[in-house]
Amino acid sequence: MARKQFDLIVFDWDGTLMDSTSTIVRSIQAAARDLGLPIPRDEQASHVIGLGLQEAMMAVMPDMDPAMYPKMVERYRFHYLTKDPELVLFEGVRAMLTELSQEGYFLAVATGKSRVGLNRAMNAAGLLSVFDATRCADETFSKPHPAMLQELTRELGQDLRRTVMIGDTTHDLLMASNAGAGAIAVEYGAHPIAQLQTCQSLYSASSVAQLHQWLSENA
Repeated sequence: MARKQFDLIVFDWDGTLMDSTSTIVRSIQAAARDLGLPIPRDEQASHVIGLGLQEAMMAVMPDMDPAMYPKMVERYRFHYLTKDPELVLFEGVRAMLTELSQEGYFLAVATGKSRVGLNRAMNAAGLLSVFDATRCADETFSKPHPAMLQELTRELGQDLRRTVMIGDTTHDLLMASNAGAGAIAVEYGAHPIAQLQTCQSLYSASSVAQLHQWLSENA
């Protein structure tokens, strides 16, 4: 059957495929606590999810002494890695990715994670062979800069106009807009629905099941 709209489907990782939002928030807060710094509120910490780690720390604590950012990153990594083995994919993600792959879509990931972190997470989830390409924040510009999507389409020989970015943050949706790609919001991750609604998207899914159904019928 002919494609309806897209050939390449790009997913964010944390909060979109992996149920990791609360762990990231707690790890940011624990890092600040370790260093005797003001502890960001939940909504402050969740807002920076999706950015590169250094950018995230600068955004969540903009008034901090710049010399403290590397220490925040180190303490964040310590706390996150202790919880990393416990993280799981959202229910329905594996079936959705398997079906999309079998239907011949190119699948990719664009994430604020580091390359080491993404490879570890994908290997633990058994998804290394599912994606045709991936791009991480320590390899290029952080979201919402369009570079990740531009590089993925070039690598796979695809057209940005037939590419859709799926994510749980405004960083994802703005990156898609900046790149000239389509965007789909998911409402079960880091950013509240009201924030997601400030960005242009083709669809907003309240669950993986809704996302899967929309992609099956429209992508």
